[in-house]
Amino acid sequence: MSFEKVLVANRGEIACRVLESARALGYRTVAVFSEADAGARHVQLADETVCIGPATAAESYLNVAALLDACRRSGADAVHPGYGFLSENADFAAACAEAGVTFIGPPAEAIRLMGSKRLSKIAMQEAGVPCVPGYQGEDQSDATLIKEAEAVGLPLMIKASAGGGGRGMRVVTETDQIAAQLKSARQEAKSSFGNDELILERAVINPRHVEIQVFGDHHGNVIHLGERDCSVQRRHQKVVEEAPSPAVDEDLRRRMGEAAVNAAKACDYVGAGTVEFLLGADGDFYFLEMNTRLQVEHPVTELVTGQDLVAWQLRVAAGEPLPLTQEQVRLSGHAMEVRLYAEDPARGYLPQTGPVLSWRPATGEGVRIDHGLVDGAEVGSHYDPMLAKIIAFGASRDEARRRLIRAVEDTVLMGLDDNRRFLAAILRHPDFAAGHATTAFIGGPFADDPGLREADTPDALWALAALLLARVGAGDAAGRAGYRNWHSSGVGAQPLVLAQGDQERTLYLTPDGIHGGPDLSLDAVHDDGTLIATLDGVRRRYQWLHQDGIVWLQDGGLRACFEERTHRASGGQQGPGSGQLKAPMDGAVIEVSAAAGDTVKRGQTLAVLEAMKMEHALKADCDGTVDAVTVSAGDQVKRQQLLITVTPTAVTE
Repeated sequence: MSFEKVLVANRGEIACRVLESARALGYRTVAVFSEADAGARHVQLADETVCIGPATAAESYLNVAALLDACRRSGADAVHPGYGFLSENADFAAACAEAGVTFIGPPAEAIRLMGSKRLSKIAMQEAGVPCVPGYQGEDQSDATLIKEAEAVGLPLMIKASAGGGGRGMRVVTETDQIAAQLKSARQEAKSSFGNDELILERAVINPRHVEIQVFGDHHGNVIHLGERDCSVQRRHQKVVEEAPSPAVDEDLRRRMGEAAVNAAKACDYVGAGTVEFLLGADGDFYFLEMNTRLQVEHPVTELVTGQDLVAWQLRVAAGEPLPLTQEQVRLSGHAMEVRLYAEDPARGYLPQTGPVLSWRPATGEGVRIDHGLVDGAEVGSHYDPMLAKIIAFGASRDEARRRLIRAVEDTVLMGLDDNRRFLAAILRHPDFAAGHATTAFIGGPFADDPGLREADTPDALWALAALLLARVGAGDAAGRAGYRNWHSSGVGAQPLVLAQGDQERTLYLTPDGIHGGPDLSLDAVHDDGTLIATLDGVRRRYQWLHQDGIVWLQDGGLRACFEERTHRASGGQQGPGSGQLKAPMDGAVIEVSAAAGDTVKRGQTLAVLEAMKMEHALKADCDGTVDAVTVSAGDQVKRQQLLITVTPTAVTE
């Protein structure tokens, strides 16, 4: 089982994370990349690199033949799959073994068993692991499922057996909904996973999501390294993870840990795995599923145990015994992690695409940031929109939480929108701060939080943008206006037109600041992307970037982008009811349901765009007649590309 060169069959932050540990242990490393990732950070970190295909995941990171060919060409004799992509693909693990390449993960049989919710639940029941009451039988006929659903009772959870990420999952609260929801879940399961098998479970209302990190080796040893609380979720996707759980005491940790170890032993598990449980308010816990790979949230376990879990994976794959026994595992302090996404929570978490103009991850005591970003990178629509993980450690939960808020707000990402403000709002919420958040948190106590709405840009940031443009020059407009060196004996106030999206303002620069504006002065502008300004007598530090007449400003968790339009023709913006349907992001057109000459209504779906694993309906913003359709299904489009033009219906008095 010994190996010398590790190929990482992944991209982004997890590829970087694995490469760092592999290099630290002395292994030679190989990165693979799609054509879209040629300049990515993980490519720069590896000793050798191999291009494995076009941008689409199916032709690159999911292409088993291309990955094994990369092993052959580079001489890699081991593969680390990271998470996502092929990490839980039993056929890939088996193909690696057949090719004589060590798969750094569990045996294919364990992956296959735990990849089926139905079969894994049966195995867990046989191993004595607590499971939610339900049905996981072979008979998948509609009649049997309806009968068993009624026997399980309400509220009912329908799940795709081969599923994940919330796909093929339905909650039923009314008996007359059962048949329709079974049909809907079956169709989605078939479409998403090629398998329409379902299981039924009694829904556990408002539970916590608590998971146990387990590890096994080739010598029959299996231990756990404590729990992680991943209760804060949206659409069944984790948002905040922490270790230890604020709801778990020593006795519960022992009992959940024993159940997780029994689950791993039941499938002869080797390597890193996670057994996920639902924890009810009454303290009862139930097996949910087992993830047969390294988890996104593994850093919080690393911080509270002081262990490198990727190094453990490599050592175990090489045939070494586990570095610790169960009695030697110690938990110390508290760690929290949030996932930085290129998305807009104020617009239904719409994924964002665009260039990374400036990336400056926060630093500080107890702060760790795992990422795969470099300045100049292009965030496209082909892959998951997660960009980085921001993690903080503290002696106490509240210390970790405070450090994490600061790290989230001090991290700088210019060029595209992200979810930092949303994350900081969660961490500050009283329910989360008190440790009371369950899986219902975002849809319940947090549902009306300002962090889910678009923030109003303060007048001070508008004024600061104008002063900054005056200091550094605003492109052609500023050059002609001569803002750089105005003085008290000069002419009167100079107008500067700024726009933020569809909002436009004219500000007037004077020798003393902004005419009629806030009490604001720009004291210093530094080349490192920081500036110092005094607002109402308080000196503060801001982050800035200026490029092509556009200014980005960041004040903690709030960021705003301003375009200088002083000498530009007006009327170029698309307004509500314009009839111009543009792509909100880079993506692939998967459906066009309009043709030239069609009469359409406002709100009618005219096309569907797929980007970052999600489908987005593009709707008419006015009543009218379709004038032109410039795309077809299958086309790749760029952000703000004009797709369909509708001539609005004339309004009669």
